[in-house]
Amino acid sequence: MLITRATEYAIRAVLYLAKQPAGEIVLKKDICQTQNITPAFLTKILQPLIKAGIVGSQRGVGGGFYLARAPERISLLDVVEAEEGPIYINQCLMGEGSCARDVFCPVHGAWRHIRDEMTRVLAEYNFARLAALEDQNLARHLKLNSTAVPAPS
Repeated sequence: MLITRATEYAIRAVLYLAKQPAGEIVLKKDICQTQNITPAFLTKILQPLIKAGIVGSQRGVGGGFYLARAPERISLLDVVEAEEGPIYINQCLMGEGSCARDVFCPVHGAWRHIRDEMTRVLAEYNFARLAALEDQNLARHLKLNSTAVPAPS
């Protein structure tokens, strides 16, 4: 399974919004520039997030986008499901009776377990946590690069 580029960019956009002060409206052009997303694509990927109540938008002068919920109340699972729909892993999990073999198929239980674990882990990662992890990673990266010994000239 591979998430779509739209979902990857949606996650990046939500993470960027999560790092802004609460309630701050962020201009579309700022999200596009910092996340390297075209304006048309940003509009497309934010629509499902707006519909899901994850992101809000304000039109007009000073308009833009903002998080509709606190970052700690938005998980990776929320964004993935808003963009991709429910996670099934396999067609046999799409609903009761969707597979005639589910009663005796040993793989059906494995698919269910894999899907349940995947959704559990995606739900564990909220955007407050991801924003903090990004800050830690950037700080560690800067520290490593600033302590590097310059090559002799």
